[in-house]
Amino acid sequence: MTAARLYLDYNATAPVRPDAAAAVLRALESGGNPSSAHAIGRAARAMVEAARADVAALAGASSAAVTFVSGGAEANALAIDSAIAAGFTRLIVGATEHDTVRETARASGLPVSEWPVNSDGVADITWLEAELATEGPPALVCLMLANNETGVIQPVAEASRLVRAAGGWLHVDAVQAAGKIDIAIDALDADTLTLSAHKIGGPQGIGALVAGPRARLSRRQHGGGQESGRRAGTENVPGIAGFGPAARAALADLPRLTADTAGRDAFEAAAIAAGAVVLGARAPRLPQTSCLATPGWASELQVINLDLAGVCVSAGAACSSGKVKASPVVAAMGRSDLAPFSIRVSGGWATTPADWAACAQAWLTLNQRRAARRLETV
Repeated sequence: MTAARLYLDYNATAPVRPDAAAAVLRALESGGNPSSAHAIGRAARAMVEAARADVAALAGASSAAVTFVSGGAEANALAIDSAIAAGFTRLIVGATEHDTVRETARASGLPVSEWPVNSDGVADITWLEAELATEGPPALVCLMLANNETGVIQPVAEASRLVRAAGGWLHVDAVQAAGKIDIAIDALDADTLTLSAHKIGGPQGIGALVAGPRARLSRRQHGGGQESGRRAGTENVPGIAGFGPAARAALADLPRLTADTAGRDAFEAAAIAAGAVVLGARAPRLPQTSCLATPGWASELQVINLDLAGVCVSAGAACSSGKVKASPVVAAMGRSDLAPFSIRVSGGWATTPADWAACAQAWLTLNQRRAARRLETV
């Protein structure tokens, strides 16, 4: 990111950490296929396995539990397809899940129940308990650990107890939570857990699916024995090599980042005083994520004007080829009235309180100009 720009769009992609970038370069310079038996191939294999150990440590899992894939989307698809192949033909998906989960579930052709959230964006545990008690086969339940737009942290451990009692499979998308809060798969008691390198300062195009002891993964790509037979195709060695240091740094940074709320909170206080609404403010949230809605100020105009002021933020999720549209997450919270006016401001491993203060100043200045223009037209 250039020094002239203030980057607060970590939930879309985090700036690459220097150690991760250096590891990618070393892997590119080294070359070699990790399936080759010669010295260069063995060196490539060593990079892959070292990174696997680092990613496993971030997830509180064993190295054998980690399958490298192309990113969060593929990891979510592999988890859902594996659960269906294992006989879980009843799907329950959180109303605020990422599109890669919701659309994969719908594409299966199986019945999908949408699990509602309350006005704070927290999944309704009472609803899940009643739904699991209805007659039907054991369910695949999908619940993300932290929402990518609002940062709201979901009650995954509570959901797991209900899913376990009903003989189901719990899939947790932990892409946004990784490096910000604890994601240990044992504590969450999840069957599968999704990670993505570029959300924690690693390279794009690499992710992982972590499998718990009950899960059995089914292959979606055939023809080779890579990833312990779970995913055919030559491994993305440079991507994997960069994922490892990013995961190691994210784990080391966890105590600091978990408590890093002051800048975000000050930004929100200033925006609220100027008429904005913070979505999910009453729920537990990730420390550096803010979903802000300003009635009457369209999301796309906020994003464009802040960009012109040198501040990079998003409107909703950044997974739709640059499109800006009303947030379905905000709508699922019962605030369709605010969905066209929400933006997401998100920091991470290199964000400082000064960054949040600068963002607040830019946003307040633009909001004041907007208010002045409105008065001129009255």
